[in-house]
Amino acid sequence: MTAQTQTQTRTLERPTIRPTSLVRQSWAITRRNLIHIRRMPEMLLDVTLQPVMFVLLFAYVFGGAIAVQGAADGYREWLLGGIMGQTMAFASFIVAVGLTADIDKGIVDRMRSLPIHLAAVLVGRSLSSLVHSSLGIVVMSLTGLVVGWRIRGSFLDAVLAYGLLVLWAFAMIWIGILVGSTMRSVEAVNGVMFTVMFPLTFLSNAFAPTERMPEVLRVFAEWNPISSLVQGVRELWGNTAPAGPDAALPLQHPVLSTVIWCFGLTVVLAPLALGAFRRRTRD
Repeated sequence: MTAQTQTQTRTLERPTIRPTSLVRQSWAITRRNLIHIRRMPEMLLDVTLQPVMFVLLFAYVFGGAIAVQGAADGYREWLLGGIMGQTMAFASFIVAVGLTADIDKGIVDRMRSLPIHLAAVLVGRSLSSLVHSSLGIVVMSLTGLVVGWRIRGSFLDAVLAYGLLVLWAFAMIWIGILVGSTMRSVEAVNGVMFTVMFPLTFLSNAFAPTERMPEVLRVFAEWNPISSLVQGVRELWGNTAPAGPDAALPLQHPVLSTVIWCFGLTVVLAPLALGAFRRRTRD
């Protein structure tokens, strides 16, 4: 008599993966990027040490040779708005370098294998960049108080000025996404961003008045969006007098001009950046 052993196979059901919302996914990626910054604090040098060095250099080395008409209390107060405008413009660096590094290291490919929205990658990178840049605003404000800068406008005007800086940083993020999705290496990103952002920030009223510039450079500087941002921030903080009727139109209405620039850049660059990111992640 032969004993037969019956083997029963137990079927295991695959656990159901519940899809999460775009908000939760974006927050998870934002936390991941912020944890990365916490573990590598040297990533904050571009919004902490570098702006402080600019303030000290221009305030104590070059400031004595630069005369500013209409400044509330000299060049130092006038300078802070320019340094903050430059720091917010460089928010595009953070996004571009971080996004390119994530793509090169295969992190974006790993995220694509998960049941998440691809847009969450960009939202998370953008939010962490805004937090990164906001830390720079805090550091710059404290440094400004040390060197003699003061907010002489109302509380609401001061809040509006900080809001303009954050809005400008958000518009710059799309440049970072576009460049970070197009370039193939971090070195290429740095080269392109320096080539674009350095002339844009220095050919403005961020560090020196535009009145003494050559005609061609003066016209470019007066219509430069960074000049509108910096002029608006200075006026809201009470660090300079409003531009006169003979000034360029954007400088006569700097707050409105900055909002229009931010809206226009976002409308134009956002579709280009999203398209470049989709093409890059499909390669």
